[in-house]
Amino acid sequence: MITVMDIMHSGAQCVSGHQSIAEAARLMRDLDVGALPVCDNDVIKGIITDRDIVLKCVAEGRDPATVPASELAQGRPQTIEADEDISRALMLMEENKVRRLPVIEHPSHKLVGMISEADVARHLPEAQVAELVATICAE
Repeated sequence: MITVMDIMHSGAQCVSGHQSIAEAARLMRDLDVGALPVCDNDVIKGIITDRDIVLKCVAEGRDPATVPASELAQGRPQTIEADEDISRALMLMEENKVRRLPVIEHPSHKLVGMISEADVARHLPEAQVAELVATICAE
């Protein structure tokens, strides 16, 4: 059985909801990632992506230095526990049409990693990757 922990990117970091979008963008750059969970008191409140920053802040003429990350963190993200079977992660990603899932540790719910389409592509058979991408990208 392949678990989420087997293919996830460990060491994921959160941006605090009160930190600015500019700070989140710098953290994304420094970590070489395209998305960050937004956390307050170790509770995941949402996820912001580099695309969110461009479309929901910069393109609207807002100042990334003054917009808090919590404003762009829409909804409560799906999470998955590190010891879950990878098929559960694929199912959640497909059902929710998301490209990334925060990985948490049970029972603390502490963020321990992220699993992304790229992680899936690097570790799973081509057929599973194709199905995931087709489902997520379907309109």
